[in-house]
Amino acid sequence: MRNFDEHNITEAVLGRVRNASDPRVRQVSEAVVRHLHKFIREVDPTFEEWQQAIQFLTDTGKMCSDTRQEFILLSDTLGASMLVDAINHRLPEGATETTVLGPFYVDNPPVAELGDDISGGAEGIPMYCHGIVRDSGGKPIAGAIVDTWHSDDEGYYDVQHYDEGGTISMRARFQTDENGEFRFWSIVPNYYPIPDDGPVGKMLGAQGRHPYRPAHVHFMISAENCEKLVTHVFIAGDKYIDSDVVFGVKESLIKALDHQHAGTAPDGREMDKDYAILNYDFVLSPGK
Repeated sequence: MRNFDEHNITEAVLGRVRNASDPRVRQVSEAVVRHLHKFIREVDPTFEEWQQAIQFLTDTGKMCSDTRQEFILLSDTLGASMLVDAINHRLPEGATETTVLGPFYVDNPPVAELGDDISGGAEGIPMYCHGIVRDSGGKPIAGAIVDTWHSDDEGYYDVQHYDEGGTISMRARFQTDENGEFRFWSIVPNYYPIPDDGPVGKMLGAQGRHPYRPAHVHFMISAENCEKLVTHVFIAGDKYIDSDVVFGVKESLIKALDHQHAGTAPDGREMDKDYAILNYDFVLSPGK
């Protein structure tokens, strides 16, 4: 077939990709071609605009490194990451909702004892975090693995300070006790911007958007015969709670801090300054 034009080129390309031997490759390729061609027809780009689009993707790739993945930022800020997450987590009623992993998780975090302070001496308002992990039937799960990590009170994660000599802090791995409970001390996290000094940041500016995520604490929880849970608990009242740049906020994941004056904390610790309590219980869905 020759003489391709705007009326017949889509079907011509579809005819070529249908030769794929793998059914999934064929399905995905056909969908990409259909939607890409439909997009081009809808926006009717000039040749210069199409060159700009290609340059944007080129610059996005060049921004990627061992410590930064600009394409993940692009996926996150266009809502694609949360859409994929939603499609892959059609959970039973009552199960804790999921959200994106984020770029700051570290494999094999330090193991801590229940009740430990994982702040690493970081400045900020002390925060006592505790809760119970249950299965879909409401039974507490003993021995569940609870990974947690969060930013400091200026919105930075520990990994962002490694180059200047920072150490691991505000992240740890716990194991629930016989009652399914976990508990630890840290500091209250703050909102923060995603890295916005690259192509994605320029895109957000052009779209009239800010780069901020509301304050939250990450959790990744796993237990035998249960599906692994990856989620956040968002701090109620944060100024960006309704405009999270990566669209990760869900109503069920918002929790207000319980602010307390100095005195005896729930775990018996004597506090000489005001502190906050974050209490959140998690329900894991059955394993697939």
